[in-house]
Amino acid sequence: MTVDRGSTRAYLVGSGIANLASAVVLVRDGGVPGHNIHILEEKPLPGGSLDAAGSPAEGYSMRGGRMFEEHFVCTYDLLDSIPSLDDPTRSARQDIFDFFAGCNWNAKARLIEQGAVVDSSSMGLSTHDQLALAKLAGQSEGELGARRIDEVFLPGFFTTNFWFMWCTVFAFEPWHSAVEMRRYLLRFMHLMPTMSNMSGIYHTRYNQYDSIVRPVMTWLTERGVQFHGGTRVTDLDFAPVGAAVGGGYRVRRIHLLRDGTPSEITVDEQDVVIVTNGSMTSNSSLGSMHTPAVLDRGQPEGSWALWRTLAEGRPLFGNPAAFASDIDHTKWLSFTVTTTSPLFRTLMEEYTHNELGAGGLMTFKDSAWLMTINLYHNPEFPGQPEDLSLWWGYGLNPDREGDFVKK
Repeated sequence: MTVDRGSTRAYLVGSGIANLASAVVLVRDGGVPGHNIHILEEKPLPGGSLDAAGSPAEGYSMRGGRMFEEHFVCTYDLLDSIPSLDDPTRSARQDIFDFFAGCNWNAKARLIEQGAVVDSSSMGLSTHDQLALAKLAGQSEGELGARRIDEVFLPGFFTTNFWFMWCTVFAFEPWHSAVEMRRYLLRFMHLMPTMSNMSGIYHTRYNQYDSIVRPVMTWLTERGVQFHGGTRVTDLDFAPVGAAVGGGYRVRRIHLLRDGTPSEITVDEQDVVIVTNGSMTSNSSLGSMHTPAVLDRGQPEGSWALWRTLAEGRPLFGNPAAFASDIDHTKWLSFTVTTTSPLFRTLMEEYTHNELGAGGLMTFKDSAWLMTINLYHNPEFPGQPEDLSLWWGYGLNPDREGDFVKK
């Protein structure tokens, strides 16, 4: 039976990549007219955590980046429909593949210890470690339950090259969920042979805001999709669906604040509501060369506040506290450095034997912060001057005293 979606309206709460992708699929595959799709975003700009901004004069900044690999099938299906930023005759997917072909990573200094490059071709795993990894991959999530990673491996595992490369690619800590590590093991096991040189990792031509978010937003805007900035969704009213156990809910009303003014949207049965619950960059703060970023210990707001409201009294909606109630075990710090001096670039190219942008991640094993840096190719931003270099880094343990600056 053919369903006429001409009268369907869609309300997407949040403008991160999940809802941008949802909007593309609703238009491209679902037959929903673009002007019937409303993306409700609290922040002034769309993009969620895939943000990046700046200028040569003021410097550039981005909170983080995501790495791709060959088998990101859904991502590439999405981007195959989207023209690239620079060339409308080429898709954003093709732009990633073309860029990878000419600028793939081949890290020659993936790990550093005591100032020397480590031979990371050896994972450093003992027989016991290898058996523990195999056992983890083979166990069910029910068997693992709420166990932590450090509850399924011996202490020596966390000193291996494997762990240092693994945890700094995927931002894992020893106290994180063993279930989550198992999921990543099964999903990315095929990358094991290239972990030491990162040659299996794909990356975008520019930062991901310019390579993904901007092209997707352009495509959606051209089709009439409506972006509503300054719009915070505070609650949803539901009608039950199905009387039996396992029945769900249908959204019938959206409560929101438009620039601080309360408003409501009535949702009909044929309409679609998609909510992004939680954000990995919520409550983040921005520092500078002169002012440190301040750790926000308040309750996570925005999408987290909405999730807490929706989950109250409704177990079906999960437990947001499991992800956002322990700030000290979920925080991290990243930094973006913009420099016009060629000295750092020259020294790093000599030290790593990698040209700028070809080395991927470099992790300092004995850093108190467990610091990792990534020297970007030029340009990382459209219009970035050739003599300006950009590099990014992060620390998984930023609450520890620094090795050189004792803070």
